[in-house]
Amino acid sequence: MDIGVLPPVDEHAVIVSATAVEVWDALGETLEQSFGRPRSARYARLVGVADRTASGTGPLAKGSAFPGFRVADAVPGRKLVLVGRHHFSTYALVFHLEAEGESTRLRAETRARFPGPGGALYRLLVISSGAHALLTGRLLAAVRRRAEQVR
Repeated sequence: MDIGVLPPVDEHAVIVSATAVEVWDALGETLEQSFGRPRSARYARLVGVADRTASGTGPLAKGSAFPGFRVADAVPGRKLVLVGRHHFSTYALVFHLEAEGESTRLRAETRARFPGPGGALYRLLVISSGAHALLTGRLLAAVRRRAEQVR
């Protein structure tokens, strides 16, 4: 999937008082925990995601999958590209890790296309409602907490 053709949806960022390696490890653990829950699998079935179960060698390995996402690219400590699709959207979630002194800036960039009337309704329910922003913010905060606990 060429994520460059997907329109930008939003971007969120946090500053983490940890190295990029520590943030990378915390990101993998947090994704595995967050998307490994039964609730994620139920949601995946409900909207018809392409990747409904975990597979591969780990949450940050290229080609691996977990409910809702497949790892399209992974540059440890720098960038993680997750892609997915379901009945109402084709999307990418890109994490950028940027060293800033003794801290790391972690950005989550969302890109997506919402085709047809079903996609428009889905966008309204998930994006326009603020639910996506809330969940992305919680995910970034969880990564920050986990990475900072290591120190």
